[in-house]
Amino acid sequence: MLSRTADHLFWMSRYMERAENTARMLDVNYQTSLLPQSDAVSELGWRGLLSISELSGDYGARYGAVDGRKVMDFMLRDERNPSSIFCCLRAARENARAVRGALTTEVWETTNQTWLEFNRLLREKSFDRDPAAVFEWVKFRSHLSRGVQVGTMLQDEALHFVRIGTFLERADNTARLLDVKFHAVESDFYGAADARDLEYDFYHWTAILRSVSGFEVYRKVYRNVIQPEKVAELLILRPDMPRSLAACTHEVTSNLALVANDQSSETLRRAGRLQADLQYGRIDEILATGLHAYLTQFLDRVGDLGAGISRDFLVAAH
Repeated sequence: MLSRTADHLFWMSRYMERAENTARMLDVNYQTSLLPQSDAVSELGWRGLLSISELSGDYGARYGAVDGRKVMDFMLRDERNPSSIFCCLRAARENARAVRGALTTEVWETTNQTWLEFNRLLREKSFDRDPAAVFEWVKFRSHLSRGVQVGTMLQDEALHFVRIGTFLERADNTARLLDVKFHAVESDFYGAADARDLEYDFYHWTAILRSVSGFEVYRKVYRNVIQPEKVAELLILRPDMPRSLAACTHEVTSNLALVANDQSSETLRRAGRLQADLQYGRIDEILATGLHAYLTQFLDRVGDLGAGISRDFLVAAH
């Protein structure tokens, strides 16, 4: 496959996944902001959201004080924010358009229609009336896009690069989400915390789980009250949890192995090493060294993998 084609497919799926992840975090933050809480707690949530995306500086320069509605505007439709849902959906569509020949008609039409419909929603001010409905719509379109890719594309290199992009982006987002949300509770997390405001705890951890569609999964797997250590275990080590670091890394490594070339042996080795560390890791060992340190190292390794994939297969990093 031409490296330029692989590049467009990889980034098409990354941008679509990024749009969904942003919609998930915005949705949970918005729903949480409707609960009775102090202004300080509410602001902490919105600051955390900007921190996850490393956009605190950009936001501050343009909007000043942190305000929920302004953060949602910035993250949803600000054309000057390259990580906004608007820019992600536009970039996904542009990358898809560049490689229409490598996509099925259904994949192209789904991606193109998502972009056109999103612009229609903005024109009709649907977001101003009901932000939650727009966030749900973005998540649904991303689900539809993935389903159409898996359901209609030949299982060849094109699909493998699409899957690599999707799961590399998802791993990065889940790690950032965990790091920021656990940081909101303590300066670092080393396991069981002291008794604090249990009601706040419940909503805090429930919000994290809901943002990765993990609330029902947690109840099914652990069947007990929501404990921070179990939340961390579910979202880091459980291979059967679709948005966990272990599940994402497994998908990246499996698909990398299917497209391996003469230059990619070192990148594949690093991916396999990361997968093995998660496969055989234990949450008590991770917490013993501190969750923040662990997740920071994980994000560095994911960034390194992305750079390696770009070097081995793609035209250039975006």
